Amino acid sequence: MTSYLVTGASGHFGRLAIAHLARIVDPAAIIALVRSDAAAAAYARIGITTRRGDYDDRASLVAAFAGVDRMLFVSSSAVGNRLTQHENVVEAAKAASVAFIAYTSLVSAAARAMVIGEEHVATEAMLAQSGLVHTLIRNGWYTENFLANLPQALETGQIFGASGPGRFSPAMRAEYAAVAAIVLKGGHDRKILELGGDDSFNMAEFAQTLSGLSGKAISFVNIPPSALADGMVRAGLPAPVAAILADADAKAADGLLCTPGQSVSRILGHPTRPYADVLKSALADPA
Repeated sequence: MTSYLVTGASGHFGRLAIAHLARIVDPAAIIALVRSDAAAAAYARIGITTRRGDYDDRASLVAAFAGVDRMLFVSSSAVGNRLTQHENVVEAAKAASVAFIAYTSLVSAAARAMVIGEEHVATEAMLAQSGLVHTLIRNGWYTENFLANLPQALETGQIFGASGPGRFSPAMRAEYAAVAAIVLKGGHDRKILELGGDDSFNMAEFAQTLSGLSGKAISFVNIPPSALADGMVRAGLPAPVAAILADADAKAADGLLCTPGQSVSRILGHPTRPYADVLKSALADPA
């Protein structure tokens, strides 16, 4: 029986990928890579096998990957400190003779222009040099990324950003995770998948949609990336994280996070969820 291992199984993306994978392959063939007793117990309750492994501990990964046929490599959440961790994953996969890796990257144009993409580009190079059979799952922005500032927008009537007229074509995290599970199962080996949702918008259109749904007049205010980063710091984000996010927003002005072609829906076999529907649900249930 083919074995499927999902790294980062304690995170949002990993959990969603495993949930979808369990619907399309035998759950007995799934292995969740975890770091804690709590995560192991949670998976045990639903009948999913776990192995212990830490991106910072290459030896633990070599042991965890032993006998694994196909692996979903979920990129580390430690933005700015991922390269050593990702090297450990790739080298451990080589040592364990993993037959296939699917890696969650960032859409190519954005990855090559944005600070947040530099580690993805480097990891893709590691995979290319490794000789391992792999597929690059280049995800666009999550629709959920646009929900964080809803309370402020509703209170002040303004959405601040640096993306100008740049368009986004996001999809839900669960939709990207379902694509990853499908790729892991098979049928998309040795491919580069540039992924995004079916519909697109710029932030002025987003504000207009939010206005219509909420009944409140809301406008988009384009500001310099430095001012956007300062605002994020005042809101409590660490300065390095704020700088990376503001850079991404500013670079999105050129449409680098818009991926036309209904790429996610083609793989899923159904349309992606419209962002207006996501907004409507978020307004109905602010929690």
